[in-house]
Amino acid sequence: MDDNSLLKRLKALGFPLFEAGEMEDANLALADVVKSKDLRLWEGFPVVLAMSAENGYFDYNKTVGCLKGKADKLVLVSLMAMSLALYKALNLKFLWAGALIRLLGAQCRKESEVYFNLLKNDEDLIIIGRSMSSQRLKAVFNGYFKKTSENLSDFLSAKEDLGLEYALSQVFPPKQKELFLKKLKGEILTKTEKEYFSRTIKKKVQALANVDLHRLSRKLLE
Repeated sequence: MDDNSLLKRLKALGFPLFEAGEMEDANLALADVVKSKDLRLWEGFPVVLAMSAENGYFDYNKTVGCLKGKADKLVLVSLMAMSLALYKALNLKFLWAGALIRLLGAQCRKESEVYFNLLKNDEDLIIIGRSMSSQRLKAVFNGYFKKTSENLSDFLSAKEDLGLEYALSQVFPPKQKELFLKKLKGEILTKTEKEYFSRTIKKKVQALANVDLHRLSRKLLE
């Protein structure tokens, strides 16, 4: 793959440093980032992984299948361990993250914990013998959130934005999600919108707010 094609794919997946392009295969894009050996792209790996997984594009086995050499597969695991550590350091909680670290096993958990402690203290990380700045990793990731959270910044933390958007999309069709956010931001609803919200959306909101339902849902995901 040429660099231009990879950059277009990354932009399509949401990495803000690159030019836009059509949506491509997320797993191949992640594999290409691994194989690039480019630290700038490696710094964006947590963004691409989060975007891919949150949008349902990521498949670990498919990503591994795009890598031929053992060395590249080791880099993939290290970049995933680093990404999981970064999410934890930034207080981000993704439903898929726990399943991923269980899939990767005990060694990945240990590696991720080492990275987490380094990130917490703003110390450089060593990924397969290469030094990466904790501050740079945080800045790149936070830069993404700052860019994507402008419309929600009045009422939600930017760090919640990515997971929220995905979760809302699972519960509400696009029009209902739009009305939900409009109501949440305190914007004026038309008479028709008020009636629709009360008749349809409010029932879903009440169900989501049910403590027992929330507890049972969390239990099912353990």
